[in-house]
Amino acid sequence: MNTGSDDPGLGSRAPEFVRARRLLHRGWQAGVFVIGLAVVIAGVALLPLPGPGWVVIFAGMAIWATEFVWAQLVLRWTKRKVTAAAQRALEPEVRRRNIALTATGAVIVVVLGTVYLVRFGPVPPWRTGGR
Repeated sequence: MNTGSDDPGLGSRAPEFVRARRLLHRGWQAGVFVIGLAVVIAGVALLPLPGPGWVVIFAGMAIWATEFVWAQLVLRWTKRKVTAAAQRALEPEVRRRNIALTATGAVIVVVLGTVYLVRFGPVPPWRTGGR
């Protein structure tokens, strides 16, 4: 059965008995789509909240990729980009820049923390007001 791609790694991963029956396969695809959509929406909701938002979004994409070629291609592209970024981050000049930026940020945080402590003492910021 043609899965919509010439690449043997792409296409539906539904069991053969599901793929062999068109109506059952469409229902299977609808179920996979709905479950993947729910996971992606949960991931989007977690982006501004504390939680692993991007991990959940990619989990939803992985669910979609079990059935849809477009999701498989998106995940392959994402994996290539993340791998390239990780390799680039290991280059010596990039590492030196990242270390310098981290050190600069740490110095700024220490200076601002010291200024705060000198001015207000060890009082939480929400208690520095008029009352």
